Amino acid sequence: MSKDFLIEIGLEEVPAHYVTDAMNQFSEKIQNWLNEKKLTYGTVKSFSTPRRLAVLVKDVAERQPDIEEEAKGPAKKIALDAEGNWSKAAIGFTKGQGVSVDDIYFKEINGVEYAHVQKFIKGQDSITLLAEVRQLITSLTFPKNMRWGSQEMRYIRPIKWIVALFGNEVIPFEIVGVTTNLYSYGHHFLGNKFEIAAPSLYEASLLEQFVLADPVKRKEAIRAQLSQLEDTQNWVIPVDEDLLEEVNNLVEYPTALFGKFEEEYLSLPDEVLVTSMKEHQRYFPVRNQSGELQPFFVTVRNGDHNHLENVARGNEKVLRARLSDANFFYKEDQKLKIEDAVQKLDKIVFHLELGSLGEKVTRIKKLSSLLADKLHVSNEEKHDIERAASICKFDLVTNMVYEFPELQGKIGEKYARISGEKEAVSIAINEHYKPRHADDVAPASTVGAVVALADKLDTIVGFFAIGKIPTGSQDPYALRRQASGIVQILLAKKWALELPELFDLALGLYGDKATAEAKQELISFFKLRLKYLLAEEHIRHDLVDAVLESSVMEVTSLVNRANVLETKSNQEDFKETVEALARVMNIAKKGVDLEINETLFESELENSLHDAYINVMNGISSLKMSGKEEEVYQLLADLKGIINNYFDQTMVMSDDEKIKANRLAQMVKLSNVIESFAKMNVIIVK
Repeated sequence: MSKDFLIEIGLEEVPAHYVTDAMNQFSEKIQNWLNEKKLTYGTVKSFSTPRRLAVLVKDVAERQPDIEEEAKGPAKKIALDAEGNWSKAAIGFTKGQGVSVDDIYFKEINGVEYAHVQKFIKGQDSITLLAEVRQLITSLTFPKNMRWGSQEMRYIRPIKWIVALFGNEVIPFEIVGVTTNLYSYGHHFLGNKFEIAAPSLYEASLLEQFVLADPVKRKEAIRAQLSQLEDTQNWVIPVDEDLLEEVNNLVEYPTALFGKFEEEYLSLPDEVLVTSMKEHQRYFPVRNQSGELQPFFVTVRNGDHNHLENVARGNEKVLRARLSDANFFYKEDQKLKIEDAVQKLDKIVFHLELGSLGEKVTRIKKLSSLLADKLHVSNEEKHDIERAASICKFDLVTNMVYEFPELQGKIGEKYARISGEKEAVSIAINEHYKPRHADDVAPASTVGAVVALADKLDTIVGFFAIGKIPTGSQDPYALRRQASGIVQILLAKKWALELPELFDLALGLYGDKATAEAKQELISFFKLRLKYLLAEEHIRHDLVDAVLESSVMEVTSLVNRANVLETKSNQEDFKETVEALARVMNIAKKGVDLEINETLFESELENSLHDAYINVMNGISSLKMSGKEEEVYQLLADLKGIINNYFDQTMVMSDDEKIKANRLAQMVKLSNVIESFAKMNVIIVK
């Protein structure tokens, strides 16, 4: 027999960004618990609104199955004493299994007899077990918690009610003074307290109380209403998925409506209008069929269709005030010259130990110029890079960015274009902030990418130079994001720049603050970022370690080498190749990097290995690694035959010290070439 199981946590309004994750976490915990308790069940459905998290599990077994299993105890020589009586070990074993020594029998395992018993475990009733759901509720984790009243418990928001039903029975437990029952609450204003007669009626009962509890259906309803408005008004309403997700988690009963604003505000940059609507008011902007913004907006009300005109007017009033401010700021900003704005940066502190924003811009300009030289850009590009770097932060002192921080860079691009800056420079001012987050793209232009790389390098190197290094989950200056951005830019542009070399360039601008320790900390930090990146691509951990411990720290090449090793690891000759190359690296640890004296070679095999080393070294040098990693691997793999023959017929550790040192030097030279690709002796082969 089986019954449906329902658990609902009623809460004060949960921040929209936390609702979906909390729902998924709750559902996963419920399912894991049911599996752990060996309770069979059918389908699982999750529900969430700003005021509730719920899970409905169909067809949960009414009790656990009875289990009969064999338990292994101590060896026979331990279970019985010298007189053949049961020992304390045997008695303790049976007591722990809930049986007596009379139930013991012996079974031989690998030539040794062990005591065994048949253990019977009677299944418990589900209604009794389900009270443990209390611990699942209290164990939910959230980015931020709060304490309320005199309660010691910390939670995302105060718990107001708990519904816990198994069939039509209430599962009894209590959390912070709230006792489980079968009563839930409908929409804050349109619904009432009501009884849930059965778990299967949960969703339908809530809908009668103006709550659309299924977040998927709620989102579909919003989409449908937006689509209907598009059809009736001949509009295009671009649906930003992040905004839709947020709006979906702000309402329980969605009703879309539209409002309007004065056409004069359309003279503002699109970014300002869209940001005012989306970021600040959670409105959807409206465009015509040609993609031009229209003086309308769409919002989603948490309620029904009654009095929509009043709701629209209220929203219009709020947006009008915000756009009026934006219009004033926009006009005032036109009076500010870029050069004057740049000078104001000298009065803004970037960090007490790292100087002002003006000083940071100076470092960005110097570092951008050095990077431009390294990349051999054209004279025109270098000029654009230096100009973009010198004014890249000017918009931070504008009224518009002060009011709308999200627009930094975007407004800078607009204002630079209005001021007559070159298109490449204007675009770079916006692009140099990219990637802004994990889902963002790297700068498309070379000018923007160079300035972005310089800005992020200066930030992360500066903080490392003064000892502000992220530890554990603490990263107040978002340096992990900066590091990921640097890696993303290097990968997107396929620039052959070594990380240690980049750190040297940036540290060189910090004078006494630049230390060898800071550089080493930076290398270790970036290795962790790259390890995380490669793990996300499902590269084997030992292959990741092999490339990260190589002597070449060029990001694009490093990622390519990891992928090549992952692909080759599935081939039959991979084990033989790795073992041959690892053998060279292992024995090279005993040698010193000396010049090889070919006159000390005693066999043709030594000459052959030396020639092969020269060919591989020249081959790798001509390929320049990046983009040719598979060919480089093949060059190294082709060495395995001659390496194996060499070791079969040559005693590296010769009694003659000169010959021994020369042979070890050859191993060191060859090992260095191998290590430029990967540290093969850390790869696990079976």
